[in-house]
Amino acid sequence: MRFVHATLPQRVRFASGAAAAGVRAEAELLDARQVMVIAAEAERTLADEVSADLPVVSRHHEVLMHVPIEAAERARAAAVAHQADSIVSVGGGSATGLAKAVALTTGLPIIAVPTTYAGSEATDVWGLTENAVKTTGRDPRVLPAAIVYDASLTLTLPVKMSVASGLNALAHCVDSLWAPRADPINAALAVEGVRALAAGLPEVTRDPSGVGGREQALYGAYLAAVAFASAGSGLHHKICHVLGGKYNLPHAQTHAVVLPYVLAFNAPNAPEAARRLAEAFGADTALAGLQALRARLGAPAALRDQGLAEADLSEAVEAILAAVPEDNPTKATGDNLAALIRAAWEGSEPA
Repeated sequence: MRFVHATLPQRVRFASGAAAAGVRAEAELLDARQVMVIAAEAERTLADEVSADLPVVSRHHEVLMHVPIEAAERARAAAVAHQADSIVSVGGGSATGLAKAVALTTGLPIIAVPTTYAGSEATDVWGLTENAVKTTGRDPRVLPAAIVYDASLTLTLPVKMSVASGLNALAHCVDSLWAPRADPINAALAVEGVRALAAGLPEVTRDPSGVGGREQALYGAYLAAVAFASAGSGLHHKICHVLGGKYNLPHAQTHAVVLPYVLAFNAPNAPEAARRLAEAFGADTALAGLQALRARLGAPAALRDQGLAEADLSEAVEAILAAVPEDNPTKATGDNLAALIRAAWEGSEPA
């Protein structure tokens, strides 16, 4: 075997019901004296509880999907104006993404407290949207110094959103098996992530008030994110970043819809990845396992339901084609990519 694997340096605390204590301990390790708290308006009360024992100098609640550059600039200005020396982000990928945008220009360390399965907290990837174009990059400054996982914080996440967010995490696992920097370590993490998510998400739908299924889903989401951080963005994420940034589609739902179509597209030319995915799902084939899980969860099924107009399909395909990784298992052309996007828009059977 020949490969180069990067393991990102950060601390991870995992304990249900102990978010506030975990955040306090991490803040002490960072010697945080002037904390900026970033959380969406809907998470305000939760963020107040998590940060109750911290020396907070600023609470910022303008959290928007895909991190528009204008919103990022306002958050950066607030951090500077309040002389913040650290950031605590509470919420999903948008809150973490905004914290990363601030850290990108200020270098402030982040303590991330996730309330979804987005996984952004475990990567050094940032994303900003400007003029309907989402740009992503990698920078060690945006990797949170610490993550505090508390599955009880996800109990208020509605089942439908839990499903979409969990399938977003599953997409990190799948893409990690053939992304530009895929390696055996990423694959091991990704396959275990699939196993945990496939076990946890049905429990979340069966018993939304239970912590057990949410713990498994959160554990799987972390493994997925670590694999993705090392492996990089494959075809699935290139498609979703273009669609999300260009048409402002909901992030998690877009990933949940697109995933089976990319799997069907790539699996014939990635037999080892497909075999390992099938084993993780406990199914005869990777696609059959994914589709059975999606049916069990009541997953979102079509891009047209997420706000993508039929008139935009040709433009979307052209933008995606320019972003396809050169080493994608199946060579992407205008025709086969158009067929993929059309099928995902319609919600027809992946083939």
